[in-house]
Amino acid sequence: MKLYADRAPVAIRQLLTDVLVVVWVYAWVRIGMAVFDLIQKLAAPGRQLEDAGNGLASNLNGAGDRINRVPGVGDNIAAPFRDAAKAAGSLASAGREQQDIVNDLAWILSLVIVVLPVLLVVGLWLPLRIRWVRRAGSAARLRGVTAGRDLLALRALATQPLKRLLKVDPEVAALWRRGDPETVEALARLELRALGLR
Repeated sequence: MKLYADRAPVAIRQLLTDVLVVVWVYAWVRIGMAVFDLIQKLAAPGRQLEDAGNGLASNLNGAGDRINRVPGVGDNIAAPFRDAAKAAGSLASAGREQQDIVNDLAWILSLVIVVLPVLLVVGLWLPLRIRWVRRAGSAARLRGVTAGRDLLALRALATQPLKRLLKVDPEVAALWRRGDPETVEALARLELRALGLR
């Protein structure tokens, strides 16, 4: 009896698929991080505006305080400096708001760029992977039991391509019905190999 030689063992295909999914996820996380950093650069004018506004407000408040300390000078002369300091504070506030908006935009776009492709691939890959783990786990439990080997052989007869079954023996169904131990074993191994098990 000949056993089929699979083009690529299932376990290797599973491993390669897992590695590709990990690389895919890593690549999109890196792209998301790069987009985040790129968008964060748009906050630079807001930082400059905030720094300029804070510096100007501080200088104007300082000038108003110095004018107030001059003997004989009233608060009326210092008032325009305080008003100008408030306006400069508004500039600083606008700079902070611009930075907050850019930061929010960077987070939202980065998350969208990462989450959509990752969900797409993981949503397709994970159910298939879970199904394979369940099937392989059940088959692994069955392979050590005589009745389990019979079930694996029956499953191979029902699910394996005819070409593979014929490689076991042209009379594979008749031999299985008679309970031929070599045929049952060959069919069970065929089913186990199809699941990436030995």
